[in-house]
Amino acid sequence: MPLVTQESDKKAAAIEALKLVRDGMMLGIGTGSTVKYFIDGLSDLVKAGVRLRAVATSIESETLARNAGIAIENDFSGQLDLDVDGADEIDAEGNLIKGGGGALLREKIVAYNSKTVCIIADSTKFKERGLGEFRVPVEVIPYLKDMTRKQVEKLGGICIFRKNGEFVTDNGNLVMDCDFGIIRNPADLETKIKMIPGVAEVGIFTGLTTLALISGAGVVEVKKFRNPVSP
Repeated sequence: MPLVTQESDKKAAAIEALKLVRDGMMLGIGTGSTVKYFIDGLSDLVKAGVRLRAVATSIESETLARNAGIAIENDFSGQLDLDVDGADEIDAEGNLIKGGGGALLREKIVAYNSKTVCIIADSTKFKERGLGEFRVPVEVIPYLKDMTRKQVEKLGGICIFRKNGEFVTDNGNLVMDCDFGIIRNPADLETKIKMIPGVAEVGIFTGLTTLALISGAGVVEVKKFRNPVSP
């Protein structure tokens, strides 16, 4: 019997997500280690003749997708058919913490503009008692960044610029990793952080997840959520 590991669970969730892909779809492709397995699977579909177009949430994912033979669009004005992405944490209501890879701004744009948002993850990412073990990434414009940090900290967080401010996103911004403890009201905190001038985006995602494919011990569990926010 094959050994079940965290990596094999990531791959299992990604393979399950491939069942949602249909010929002619316009996809959103997320970022992260689990999504890499999804892109590998898309490559096999393309080789089999499935026609796909996509937007990618990071330069890294764009490169991987192009190498897999997927047609990447640099801009798109319509609604995406399916967005497949990972998460650093997901709770029982489908709320997420994302941005461990630094792609949170593009990831949220893509998720918001997708008909279906499918999150793929191994079971360690599912948090029954709520979000907050993983620090909340906040993308910050470099101008007067310490002012922005102080304003976010007024909401009860302890914020540290990633890699002492040397981590720069694909958008040219910085990322703060913020510890708020267990987050009791993710939607409220998301809104309050986003309203602070200097914040480009916050890595709390609420009301966007359509379904999650959570793999643990080699078994993929499908979790469905209420209709997400959409344009």
